[in-house]
Amino acid sequence: MILDELRTPIVLAPMAGGPSTPELAAAVSAAGGLGFLATGYLSADETADRIVRTRALLSEAGADTAPFGVNLFVPGAPTPAERFSRYLEQVGRSFPLGDARFDTDDWDAKLDALVADPVPVVSFTFGCPSAAEVGRLHAVGSEAWVTITSVGEARIAVEAGADVLIAQGAEAGGHRATFVDRPEDDGADPLSTLALLQLLTGATDRPVVAAGGIATGAGAAAVLVAGAAAAQLGTAFLNCPEAGTAQLHRDALAIDTPTMLTRAFSGRRARGLRNRFILDHPDAPAAYPEIHYATGPLRKQARADGNADAVNLWAGQTHTLTGDLPAADLVRALSAKMKSALSPALSRRIQDC
Repeated sequence: MILDELRTPIVLAPMAGGPSTPELAAAVSAAGGLGFLATGYLSADETADRIVRTRALLSEAGADTAPFGVNLFVPGAPTPAERFSRYLEQVGRSFPLGDARFDTDDWDAKLDALVADPVPVVSFTFGCPSAAEVGRLHAVGSEAWVTITSVGEARIAVEAGADVLIAQGAEAGGHRATFVDRPEDDGADPLSTLALLQLLTGATDRPVVAAGGIATGAGAAAVLVAGAAAAQLGTAFLNCPEAGTAQLHRDALAIDTPTMLTRAFSGRRARGLRNRFILDHPDAPAAYPEIHYATGPLRKQARADGNADAVNLWAGQTHTLTGDLPAADLVRALSAKMKSALSPALSRRIQDC
């Protein structure tokens, strides 16, 4: 089990769309955590190139054997145009839009490439691979990790053969990992990281990596105490120099802006910093990836203009705690704080109660 080989139980969240880079993944892995490459919106060839680059960086750091992971988006089904055409017509009156299209994110080709050239861990978001697909990865020595947001999704992942469950709580930045994004479920409160973690440890014997709202060593220690095998952090690494985060995004992280869930930019619920575009489109339909591709020119133009009110600024609820340390230094700082939080003094406090 890869989790048992890590020098520190810290996992880098895969952050598609720019922030994820080979430099960031390699730095986290070389420092003793588990770095991840996000491959969402990349082709199989681009994915292969990033894997090669990550290995080269690990070799340069003298960490050839350090494990790292690759994350894939599980494709859904096309959305009928009538469900989102009116929304895009409204948005298009004020912003440039592209084609609303569906694709599978090069799913088959990426799986084939990862079977031909295996990596230690392959994780999945937006759904669960089939048992046969998990079996292909197991056959070449890769672990399969599945991101889940409920006990029901966890059961599906375990049935498919998942080795590890990544429990994504409501506090997490970026897209919700729910297998199916249903508007009719919006009225239900999504589970917090701690609540989901407790439910999972009582329902399955699979190792659980806790994700969502974890930004400090104390926060990471808290989920370990609650039963997690490791803590996954994403927003905490957004401002590291190795991340590909846009400057507009970096600048926004330090501002005490509330976050909220929205489908406005992508057609799938995601947590980002509240801005005018999100507030103006509270009823954006569920249509992913069609709306994501349609709003591509809108987001590109906003970044070029420095317009933080018309671009997705994905961030978790603890974004104001994000610093700008190099990734390796951040891993070491988090690890030191985790050890401190789990000190014997804490145990004595519990015994004295």
